[in-house]
Amino acid sequence: MPVVSLWRFLRGPVAALALSGLLLPGLARADDILVFAAASLKNALDDADAAWVKKGGAHVAVSYLASGPLAKQIENDAPADLFISADVDWMDYLQSKQLIRPDTRSDLLGNSLVLVAPAASELQLTIGQGFPLAASLGDGRLAIGEPQSVPAGSYGKAALEKLGVWAAVEPKLARAENVRAVLALVSRGEAPLGIVYATDAASDPGVKIVGTFPEDSHKPIIYPVAITKASKQPDTAKYLAWLHSAEAAPFFEKQGFTPIGRH
Repeated sequence: MPVVSLWRFLRGPVAALALSGLLLPGLARADDILVFAAASLKNALDDADAAWVKKGGAHVAVSYLASGPLAKQIENDAPADLFISADVDWMDYLQSKQLIRPDTRSDLLGNSLVLVAPAASELQLTIGQGFPLAASLGDGRLAIGEPQSVPAGSYGKAALEKLGVWAAVEPKLARAENVRAVLALVSRGEAPLGIVYATDAASDPGVKIVGTFPEDSHKPIIYPVAITKASKQPDTAKYLAWLHSAEAAPFFEKQGFTPIGRH
């Protein structure tokens, strides 16, 4: 049976299977709130979810992946209750397919885009119009999320185009499946530079921030959230409201996110 069609029969323990790159942590119970969230949210959302459960909330099972593949999984009948995207475009995509509940959609968090190098690197580089990014790579490659599916990669490509350096650096790209994979390439020294979110850089002592991309070089980095049309979990709305609460905000702020929207 094709992987896509298998989703129609998955819920409960079987949902822990890794299918098409989607791996749920542990056994997902039938009464869990199943969240599909951008990979860059892992540290903050794990902490927030632990606090939610501790205060008596329903158990949450989260699958972390790049927003594009997650959206495609939802389109192909993956049983998610809540989707948190790292950009507006993939949420727009699901809304255009009528796969989310528009009345539950809101902006949850903001972020910024940075250029990172291994912590031991002595590279000095100032981000600006026409900055020598390609030359700074030497024989190495620039780690970046695949621009067609990874929001951080899409933002990165837009910024490099705006700054006039995309054409020079495109042949030197190391394209990764999500922003955490980019971070790992740089942290391990396998790439001299990478483009990630500020929150990712803050989570890994193996990297240092070389510079922050100007805000006007790319669209605002917004993390929208919405309940899926297929969700039947009664506690999902309460969980979503809690993510927007002043009580949950510190878990995101600690990791460098800017809570936005309802509080």
